[in-house]
Amino acid sequence: MKLTIQVNEGPYQHQAADSAYNFAKAALAKGHEIFRVFFYHDGVNNGTRLTTPPQDDRHAVDRWSELAREYELDLVLCVAAAQRRGIVDDGEAERNGKDATNIADGFRISGLGQLIEGAVQSDRLVVFGD
Repeated sequence: MKLTIQVNEGPYQHQAADSAYNFAKAALAKGHEIFRVFFYHDGVNNGTRLTTPPQDDRHAVDRWSELAREYELDLVLCVAAAQRRGIVDDGEAERNGKDATNIADGFRISGLGQLIEGAVQSDRLVVFGD
């Protein structure tokens, strides 16, 4: 089965982001394909490389980056939600006159069209969070 996953919550606010990660990991282990993971609303906070949890806590951002490397996942942050929360890549930093970037490895920034494409190309769109 081909899946697109939508994550609407940040990594340390609600269970939704952890549930999405665990779901993705389990689906991949069972042989399912993940077309895309789209991070929307506060979910874009899963894609900032500046997250620094305590040593005894899970590093949610690194977990997504590692999963993306292992399975060649397409991790997309919604551009509008990312801009509102101060998450930028090279292109967005240049367009908006910022002097730094903070997007994590394996993530990219794009628009809602990526979510729509994922829903159309997949057998299921699975949404985590409000």
